[in-house]
Amino acid sequence: MTASNNSASRKPRPNRLNDLSSKQWLQFQKSWFIHNPPRRKKSVLTHPAKFPETLIQEFIEFFTKEKQTVLDPMVGTGSTLVACLRSGRRGIGVEINEKYADIARSIIDEERASHHPLFAAAPEQTIITGDANSLAQMSLPKIDYCITSPPYWDMLRVQGAQTQKKRRGAEDLDVFYSDMPEDLGNISDYDEFVASLSRIYREVNQVLKDRGYLTVIVKNVKKKGRMYPLAWDLGRELGRFFVLKDEKVWCQDNQRLAPYGYLNAWVSNTFHHYCLNFRKEEPTPDQ
Repeated sequence: MTASNNSASRKPRPNRLNDLSSKQWLQFQKSWFIHNPPRRKKSVLTHPAKFPETLIQEFIEFFTKEKQTVLDPMVGTGSTLVACLRSGRRGIGVEINEKYADIARSIIDEERASHHPLFAAAPEQTIITGDANSLAQMSLPKIDYCITSPPYWDMLRVQGAQTQKKRRGAEDLDVFYSDMPEDLGNISDYDEFVASLSRIYREVNQVLKDRGYLTVIVKNVKKKGRMYPLAWDLGRELGRFFVLKDEKVWCQDNQRLAPYGYLNAWVSNTFHHYCLNFRKEEPTPDQ
């Protein structure tokens, strides 16, 4: 048999990770991307830090196949589950704040009804009101993939936070997540916050399938003239029980520039987030 005939008869390699074409796969491998979220619907404006379902769907469709199960342990008002519904995946969201969990349930019902009959037989979307510190005790099915965006420390409680100024005084718009002591967004000590967040991702590790992926969307934060490397610290801490495989940098180019520190000091306009991609693998000897 000639080399050309041998090549022609070779079976195509199976795609074990997702349902994408080779072109779509290659496009996703770019290490940075621009994504400007669409305007938020009125029903989700209450939540002070929602992240866009349009972005989440791209990650879900890369790291899973149709009908697989996706977890968001801090689901907020349900962006991840909307993305699961649209992409034909089963979604499970855990939310400690009952107010946001109820909003998420309503949004999922509205999304399913608005696309009937397209979503009539779509996979189930489950919202659990509970503490993500107890994931291993929730009798969850084996999770194929987890994607989440945690609180950016207690930044929503910082007086004068630029992103919250316009929300103060507005009716029915939360400025911070809650007053619950279990809410990670209420921890004022940075090291304690990183340790508490890492414990939640240890719980994720318990319910995630072997060689399953975890994506954490986060950014470094600035507080009182100092930058805290939250994304990098999480990469280090989660790397103790996951393997940090790569990062994608999410950039927004439709934000208005502000003259922070003008004529006095360097203060950047930060319009990027880190999408840290981890995988559950056997730990290396030094772990």
